Amino acid sequence: MPVDKVLLAAPRGFCAGVEMAIKALAWMVRAFEPPVYCYHEIVHNQVVVDRFRDLGVVFVDDIAEVPEGRPIMLSAHGSAPEVVAAARARGSYVVDAVCPLVTKVHHEVKTRAGKGYRIVYVGHEGHEEAVGTMAVAPDAIDRVESVEEVDALPETEQPVALLAQTTLSHRDWAAIAERAEQRFPGLWKPGRSDLCFATTNRQSALTAIAPRCDAVVVIGSANSSNTRALAKVAREAGCPRVHRVNGPDEVPDDLSGTVGVTAGASAPDELVEAVIARLAPAEGVEEVRITEEEEYFPPPRELRDLLTGLDVLATFAFGGSVPDRPALNDRQLAASDVLSMLA
Repeated sequence: MPVDKVLLAAPRGFCAGVEMAIKALAWMVRAFEPPVYCYHEIVHNQVVVDRFRDLGVVFVDDIAEVPEGRPIMLSAHGSAPEVVAAARARGSYVVDAVCPLVTKVHHEVKTRAGKGYRIVYVGHEGHEEAVGTMAVAPDAIDRVESVEEVDALPETEQPVALLAQTTLSHRDWAAIAERAEQRFPGLWKPGRSDLCFATTNRQSALTAIAPRCDAVVVIGSANSSNTRALAKVAREAGCPRVHRVNGPDEVPDDLSGTVGVTAGASAPDELVEAVIARLAPAEGVEEVRITEEEEYFPPPRELRDLLTGLDVLATFAFGGSVPDRPALNDRQLAASDVLSMLA
């Protein structure tokens, strides 16, 4: 294909929450004999999910499918309180890999509901994050995903709070938030936005390159909310051709000129590299970076305890000094490298 140049958006790909979840499940795979069970897909990317399936991870949509006594991981999207309780009652070892930003929204739902608020939650129907968040206070929450649905909400004498699925497009959120404030004077919103900083950064980076592109390729799975939002952002920025692809095999062979490339927050670096190789730009790749991301989420507490115990045991078994052993350095280990090693 006669592609002249690739404009590569940055940031792109794995966010801090996905990094944490993938590395956590990789540690589980190494610490326990298979099968390890995971409630829902660990992240919304087929390459990642298939890689773990090959290693003996079984993904389930019902905790009752897990044989009693097996290790269980709960996905990055967050789980309903009853799911967490069922997992702890059934599993021999349970690690909750929920993204801390989703945990923040769960806490806000619980707190506002406890104070008597009616909660308007902006989220996609059926998305695991939305399902888990709404289950925190099901009798106090209404889900919407359009201005029209805000207009259809019943009148209420309760104070109203507005919360959101973390992976929404900022543009979608802004229009709904504006209408909700018009409908419910005195509307409460959190001091810090619920929208994920990584999602916002990826959308801003794509907005910076899309007007310069003859086409944009967005890498990520169809069930990834933030990936779909990226494709929408590119269209709204005026790019004439936008293609969401799972990998290089789905890249159209008639692209030409300048092609923008980005990846959703669940898409690994190996897919970005493969797509660029498929495009084979004659004038090379220009990375357009709008910000640096230095956020880091450590492994879930349950897993930190397990890893520390295994490290002490290994140090002792090999005759080393337990007090003088080097600290575990999870922060320096990239999830994309972990996936490559697992392959």
